[in-house]
Amino acid sequence: MPLKRKIYNVLKKWKKESNGSRAILIEGARRVGKSYIVKEFAQNEYKSSLIIDFSTARKAIKDLFENETYDLDSFFMYLSVVTGVKFYERNTLIVFDEVQLYPRARQMIKSLVEDGRYDYIETGSLISIKRNIQDILIPSEEKHITLNPMDFEEFLWALGDDVTMPYIKKCFETLTPLGEGIHRKVIGLFRQYMIVGGMPQAVKQYATNKDFQLVDEIKRDILELYRSDIAKYATGYENKVRGIFDDIPAQLSRHEKRFKLSSLGKGTRFRNYEDAFMWLDEAEIINICFNNMDPNVGLGLNVDRLTLKCYMSDTGLLFSHAFSDREITEKNVYKSILFDRLNLNEGMFFENIVAQMLNSCGNKLFFYNNFDRSDSQNNMEIDFLIRRNLKICPIEVKSSSYSRHASIDKFIAKYKNRIGNSYIIYTKDLKVEKETIYLPVYMTSLL
Repeated sequence: MPLKRKIYNVLKKWKKESNGSRAILIEGARRVGKSYIVKEFAQNEYKSSLIIDFSTARKAIKDLFENETYDLDSFFMYLSVVTGVKFYERNTLIVFDEVQLYPRARQMIKSLVEDGRYDYIETGSLISIKRNIQDILIPSEEKHITLNPMDFEEFLWALGDDVTMPYIKKCFETLTPLGEGIHRKVIGLFRQYMIVGGMPQAVKQYATNKDFQLVDEIKRDILELYRSDIAKYATGYENKVRGIFDDIPAQLSRHEKRFKLSSLGKGTRFRNYEDAFMWLDEAEIINICFNNMDPNVGLGLNVDRLTLKCYMSDTGLLFSHAFSDREITEKNVYKSILFDRLNLNEGMFFENIVAQMLNSCGNKLFFYNNFDRSDSQNNMEIDFLIRRNLKICPIEVKSSSYSRHASIDKFIAKYKNRIGNSYIIYTKDLKVEKETIYLPVYMTSLL
């Protein structure tokens, strides 16, 4: 069963509007489904296609990029003969898969696009890592897009459900509760999504047999792949990257969830680990959330980059990562989180999934922390800040109880002229109280 992805329509729009004037570069974490969706798009939308996977490409193909690029007529003729693919002007797609492994091909995009005969898609991870761009001229003819893990709606599509999310959207737009019965069903589905995550291989396995333990094996394989990539590509600071990666679940289980570098070693300083954080961020393995010290319309202008939270880019992977001390996650753990009976800090998973959903719909991640040594009444922390219509919208995440929200009340009082809507994201149905909207967690992607 093919998995339906929203990026497919983005690619169709690019094909129609660019008409060969720009290539498209799809970035994303390993195993997020870049190659899969591009192959499907190529087969459905073009008369012929050629996919060159530079992780396995033959020497004969690579030699063409070294020796024949001065004459594109010869280049295309030899490429067609070597691969056995017939090219049709304006109806053939050429894909450079894992292009970060062969930067020479990426540099060639400029002349290929100017030639205009065919369309080009590049895919890859770690695209901007220094070793993958040194000694080449980055083509301005690339349109960059990021493929994130599957979102909740795509997860529902995989389960054969294409009616639930439109109803959720309608209720969000009108600020209307779903109703007790429907909400109970949807929050149950969302908990399944939170456990499975959005990595396509894991979603496909779950859609096929509903077996969490088989899904867990897939996710653990992906985590091991990430560890292998760290050892292979984080040259010079792989131990620091691995230290951060392995410590993420422990850091998120803390009440304040800010990343404490002291856990990595006595006397640890951020400047010594900054490259390691950036490597994980550029690999799309984590989502970094920075502390905004003075919330205003330009959220990125007043950032304390020494104070950050470090979320996993996929909450399903976090779930398996958190239980990596066991050979496989036991069935009773899945039941506990499905039925809201997990004894450990469930808030870490809910805050991570909110970060994931906010990031997927285009928000840079910021939080707010104010610590007053002289008067603890002024202390407050807001989980996330987003900007809407030139106003700041504070967000607090509550995995269960929602009776107290002192921080958001203080924040509204302090910055009332800058505030738009404020949101409590929680596990119950939608409701509105004064300036605060209580939003069920599955609506986060609609913000």
